[in-house]
Amino acid sequence: MNYILFDGPSRNNLLPFTYTRPVADIRVGILTIREKWETYLETTITTVTEDYLSDKYPMVEMEENIMINASYLPNLELVEMISGLKENQAIFDGEDVIAFFTKEAQDDIDFDKYEAIEFSQKVIKIENTWDIFSKNGEAIQEDFNVITKDRISQPIPASNNIIAPENIFLEEGAKLEFATLNATNGPIYIGKNAEIMEGSIIRGPLALCESAGIKLGAKIYGPTTVGPHSKVGGEVNNSVIFGYSNKGHDGFLGNSVLGEWCNLGADTNNSNLKNNYAEVRLWDYQTEGFAKTGLQFCGLMMGDHSKCGINTMFNTGTVVGVSANIFGSGFPRNFVPSFSWGGNGGFTTYLTKKAFEVAQVVMARRKVAFSDEDKAILEHVFEETKKYRRN
Repeated sequence: MNYILFDGPSRNNLLPFTYTRPVADIRVGILTIREKWETYLETTITTVTEDYLSDKYPMVEMEENIMINASYLPNLELVEMISGLKENQAIFDGEDVIAFFTKEAQDDIDFDKYEAIEFSQKVIKIENTWDIFSKNGEAIQEDFNVITKDRISQPIPASNNIIAPENIFLEEGAKLEFATLNATNGPIYIGKNAEIMEGSIIRGPLALCESAGIKLGAKIYGPTTVGPHSKVGGEVNNSVIFGYSNKGHDGFLGNSVLGEWCNLGADTNNSNLKNNYAEVRLWDYQTEGFAKTGLQFCGLMMGDHSKCGINTMFNTGTVVGVSANIFGSGFPRNFVPSFSWGGNGGFTTYLTKKAFEVAQVVMARRKVAFSDEDKAILEHVFEETKKYRRN
């Protein structure tokens, strides 16, 4: 069977992260959503997404297809039900479509003609940006159970101070010495060729993905994910970093999500709690205003390729778009549009020519090419987000 993940109605709620990727390529837990489904279904899965993303993320359509809403994370019950779908059957979660079997083009789907199957079991759903960190603990545990099943961890070096070693798993090439790891409250997964440097204090759940690193003396509170090839130092609490991003120095990052190719300057701090303990509001790209989150703790949402200088301070519930460059004293406003250059004193437009030069250099350092597809995506985002910039 050919499986295809589709963005679904939550795509716009997941901006700015879905400006540059399908919903399926959001990382939550250890794996991306696409990688989770591929692990469960034991096959390669493509996606259907926005037209401007489709060159980089193409869809493979066959005569018979099962379409899956990428906002839903797999579990055994859901995967079993999806695997058993027949023609003209669809699985619903209330009014939301989870998956359906089709031989038709998507535009021709009429669900009134489908047999509706209700899924009433517990399932993790990523509907909003803050779900990425608030549901990360559950997602780490689910991924840990699947990835480590019937496998034996690499030995933990004796120099480390370990609590609940049965909940710790090291992949081949993982390095750690003279660190404290407490997996009592959740698993600690250390990916292939990842490193935890001396003096670090880790409280799970933690996902340290392939070739990622935790710097000397870092303090990490779970649930936290450090994506592939990312570096983290200082104090981090309940945050998700997608990959290829750096928070390499002291400073606090809490209840936050960073996309790919981000960099936080030394001593960058974010607030994750308002002084009056009130509910946090976040910028909503659909209403073009600030919307309630239902959360008391919520920090920074930063899109791909965005960066900030040393000593940057972010207010509670700040949203930074794609390819922004923030610097200077004081707090920038709570919504920084994509391709903005500046800080508390005001912003100008960060022109694509300069942004692309930086992206090319940054990615080359990690031996990743800044492709024509990447350039086209960012050019589209630049045009689409013009309305948010004041000049």
